[in-house]
Amino acid sequence: MAGPRKNGSTSRPLGRGMIVAAWILLLVLLTLFFNDRLEKQRNPNMQVAGSMTEQGMPSVTLKRNRFAHYVATGFINDRPVEFMLDTGASDVSIPLSVAEDLGLQKGQPVTYQTANGTIRAWQTVVDEIRLGGLRVGPVRASINPHVTNTGILLGMSFLKQLDFSQQGNTLTLSYPQTR
Repeated sequence: MAGPRKNGSTSRPLGRGMIVAAWILLLVLLTLFFNDRLEKQRNPNMQVAGSMTEQGMPSVTLKRNRFAHYVATGFINDRPVEFMLDTGASDVSIPLSVAEDLGLQKGQPVTYQTANGTIRAWQTVVDEIRLGGLRVGPVRASINPHVTNTGILLGMSFLKQLDFSQQGNTLTLSYPQTR
């Protein structure tokens, strides 16, 4: 008659626990890795590097993201924000929650025609917008209460003050050349 095994009875549950812990650790590491990759695909311009034109003026080159948009990290009044360039937007459009965080004042109510219909927003003025080595200000903007994310549309009130050209999947912004 065989007696109970003392060593074998505790090693199996311990071994299974180690295997489960290893799988959980692997899943956590893979999740972190792929979340970082997805974030870089959504905003490939988290660190906007500037360069100089032949005339010695600053310029910025942005990469298009996997959704064919130009998304970049920049600054409004020295506070970091995320921009999406939108040549179809007349003004810089700032979500209400971001405008409140930035301390922007609501001005006159204004009506805009958007792809989603007519909206009411408030006019405001941003002292300075910085994207890489480019600084523009003051810039006309709107505070949009209808946007739930924190992305800021960088519209023509900013872009019209710069020269920009697209080549392939890159967009280069620079100050206008004086003639």
